[in-house]
Amino acid sequence: MWRVLVTDEMKLGPTEGLPAVVDYRPGLPREEILAAIPEYDALITRSRTQVDAELLARAERLKVIGRGGVGVDNIDLEAASRRGILVVNVPEANTRSAAELAFGLLIAAARGLALSDRKIRAGEWDRKFLGAELMGKTLGIIGLGRIGGQVARFAKGFEMRVLAYDPYIPRSRAEKLGVELLDELEELLRRAHFLTVHTPLTEETRGMIGRRELYLLPRGAVVVNAARGGIIQEDALLEVLEEGHLFAAGLDVFAEEPPGKDHPLVQHPRVVHTAHLGANTLEAQRRVGEEVLKRVIAALEGEIVYAINAGFDPEAFRALKGFVPLGERLGRLLAQITRGRVQAVEVAFFGEFAADPEPVATAVAKGLLERVLSEGINLIAARPLLRERGIRLAVRKEAEAEGYTQLVEVRLTTDSEERTARGTVIGGHPRLVGVDGYGLESVLEGTLLVCKNFDRPGVVGRVGTLLGEAGVNIAGMQLGRDRPGGKALFVLSVDERPGPEVVGALEALELIERVDVAEL
Repeated sequence: MWRVLVTDEMKLGPTEGLPAVVDYRPGLPREEILAAIPEYDALITRSRTQVDAELLARAERLKVIGRGGVGVDNIDLEAASRRGILVVNVPEANTRSAAELAFGLLIAAARGLALSDRKIRAGEWDRKFLGAELMGKTLGIIGLGRIGGQVARFAKGFEMRVLAYDPYIPRSRAEKLGVELLDELEELLRRAHFLTVHTPLTEETRGMIGRRELYLLPRGAVVVNAARGGIIQEDALLEVLEEGHLFAAGLDVFAEEPPGKDHPLVQHPRVVHTAHLGANTLEAQRRVGEEVLKRVIAALEGEIVYAINAGFDPEAFRALKGFVPLGERLGRLLAQITRGRVQAVEVAFFGEFAADPEPVATAVAKGLLERVLSEGINLIAARPLLRERGIRLAVRKEAEAEGYTQLVEVRLTTDSEERTARGTVIGGHPRLVGVDGYGLESVLEGTLLVCKNFDRPGVVGRVGTLLGEAGVNIAGMQLGRDRPGGKALFVLSVDERPGPEVVGALEALELIERVDVAEL
């Protein structure tokens, strides 16, 4: 029988008949956890228990760590991976609860529920407030993942038109939900009477809804954020509410939590709040406990389960040396320079590798996804997440490496174009050796500008002059062309990311066909 230790509060459900003894000891002091952990095969926690290197060093039998919920900030993933311990979580357990709260905030904001409640408690019977109905209105959803998809289903039940913006979701998912998937965020904002966001907080999404975006919404729109604080700029939201352009807002999250009692949004009469309660329902808490226990037992029994950390053979990693980071950077590069909605990715290996290069293909998937999702992206989660999004991953192997001992080529296909990037490892460091069939050698780090142009004298000089005038320093440059006077491509390594106005000025230069920016 397996032995499972549970150190934080959760509702596990029935434990009879399981092939494990489950010791439920929530609130166990750290000293007692350290003393007890050598006797257990699995540990289940929430956020209270710190699963650090010290604890893991004593966990002689530990095979699985289960995290009730999504985040794993309290778990040393690197230390767990080094010891071969799987880390599993249950990100889907609170989907329904989070979606219901978001939709509840939307209704509460539209009908002035919090405002009316406060007035009645103050002894004021005000029947003059006019709310807004949902039927026939347009809901704009930013982020059509698990929670956003459930919100879309609710909205259809209220006879709303539903639009969505999510560059990383295939159209087939939107079609199944009966949602119109838009390619431009601006179009969604201009058409949405109600707006709700359901994305993780990443470098890409932080502050993505600011003053300009809010003013693009029709006058009288309602805005809801039950995802992560910081996606909607709070000062901008306050300004647009004060001006009267927005009708109301619903917030479950803030950039800093808890917000101060004098926070202007907290005191605003047309904002309804909850205290980051998306997952806080009896049902969600029960699902979290039941699902994490089920997943931990499955992992102990040898079943393949969704895991947070990498589970590849460490010998293979050592044999592949720099090729795993090479794959990740090639995926990250193509994710940023390829336009359109991703449909498929192919990873080709040329030459003889010291170990099965499959982990490199998985690293490509990780690189493709990590700018989209902030949690759970690693070498063991990447492929399941690709499949969840309907993105096909194919791997092929060729004997010849065309001038190199080993070569990795990644081909990314979207609904609008196809791009390729080739790389190898030189001196232990990943190197870019080709883009879209153009041969070149460049670093795969920092900020890169990938420019397509016509091969004419002075083109590169004009680009350098424009960047210099903008204060952007060029650290390196590599060029490739198909033939003299034909088409060409060059890669610039720069010290800082140029702003959109600089990129626009570059693309406006004569003979420049296209400019893409990637941060690696």
